[in-house]
Amino acid sequence: MVKICCIGAGYVGGPTMAVIALKCPNIQVAVVDISVARINAWNSDTLPIYEPGLDEVVKKCRGKNLSFSTDVEKHVSEADIVFVSVNTPTKTQGLGAGKAADLTYWESAARMIADVTKSNKIVVEKSTVPVKTAEAIEKILTHNSKGINFQILSNPEFLAEGTAISDLFNPDRVLIGGRETPEGKKAIETLRDVYAQWVPMDRILCTNLWSAELSKLAANAFLAQRISSVNSMSALCEATGADVSQVSHAVGKDTRIGPKFLNASVGFGGSCFQKDILNLVYICECNGLPEVANYWKQVIKVNDYQKTRFVNRIVSSMFNTVSGKKIAILGFAFKKDTGDTRETPAIDVCKGLIGDKAKLSIYDPQVNQDQIQRDLSMKKFDWDHPVHLQPMSPTSVTDVSVVWDAYTATKDAHGLCILTEWDEFTKLDYQKIFDNMQKPAFVFDGRNIVDVEKLKKIGFIVYSIGKPLDD
Repeated sequence: MVKICCIGAGYVGGPTMAVIALKCPNIQVAVVDISVARINAWNSDTLPIYEPGLDEVVKKCRGKNLSFSTDVEKHVSEADIVFVSVNTPTKTQGLGAGKAADLTYWESAARMIADVTKSNKIVVEKSTVPVKTAEAIEKILTHNSKGINFQILSNPEFLAEGTAISDLFNPDRVLIGGRETPEGKKAIETLRDVYAQWVPMDRILCTNLWSAELSKLAANAFLAQRISSVNSMSALCEATGADVSQVSHAVGKDTRIGPKFLNASVGFGGSCFQKDILNLVYICECNGLPEVANYWKQVIKVNDYQKTRFVNRIVSSMFNTVSGKKIAILGFAFKKDTGDTRETPAIDVCKGLIGDKAKLSIYDPQVNQDQIQRDLSMKKFDWDHPVHLQPMSPTSVTDVSVVWDAYTATKDAHGLCILTEWDEFTKLDYQKIFDNMQKPAFVFDGRNIVDVEKLKKIGFIVYSIGKPLDD
């Protein structure tokens, strides 16, 4: 029986391994992590991450061919294939600070694999890593190999949070990169045979190592670029009286462009887009390509500009001061159907408003108070380190209360900001909300999900992104 072990029980490792276990009952799958709390959660009824459909998959396989354990070394030494899915945060100091990926966790995982291994292994990069990481890992493994043969593969994940399980069941493509040697090709085939148990062969792409590593960064950069492109247009729409929804609909009708990822918003978030572009920028700079680096930097600059613009709009609309005013924040996750707050635009918007002395009341159906307080008091890039290495009890932000429904959040508020496009926010009783707010009552829709005309009839002053402004 083939044994697979995955180091790292996070957003990538957990769901990916659960689906492999479900689709390949003949494979024994172990997910290992040094965080006891995280592994306990995977073994409990309350999983550590929220993802539609994940619960059922885990419950079907757990105790059969899927296990979660903190005994990292045992499972790694027994496995035929080891997936490495550890954090690769952006460096905060030293060479490449603010851009380069920090491979500390990767390197320690590689050294541990070399230490405990007694038989030939295939080691698979599952974290998003900079191009040429595989080479570095290969060096560490071969120099510590004690005669054991390691093959390194790159198998980047292309999951979108909120739809991760259906993405895994029915992926657009599975990418496997390896060495172009007989051993390398054999390793690629071994991993391909795992995925081929449920993915059609024509969707499994086999490439060299560097192409696989770079394809992941490129895919995320292209997606983020589309968001920044439409967001830059939203600013122009507001200035000229055009409507960004109409513009993006017209643009998306061109089959060469297509309609996806053309929704103007307060900005993109998530654990990968910014990190991967910064990484791409750094690789370009290291390879003497400053023009290419500057091109991609602009995608992040427009995203930051969009968030700043949103905060400025709120403050200027509310008579140039939000000091002491209660503002309701609906949604804190970076997008709907996930509890993930990594790099969410809500953090910068809330910090901007707190900086102007606003009192915030925040509601998100999937994000708890601890997480929100931690996000608002943490330094940039700290979130991407394992929890036990993050600052322990962050100072809580006093101007913020976290509540458990939208009506409590909006009661007596001067303004209401929608920062995540949760479906439930389209179904709220806005008449009831209006009646309980201070007047004039402002709505700042950072996701363009409300019916603007309906809200104006109720009496709200409404600001949507990229829509003609009220005078």
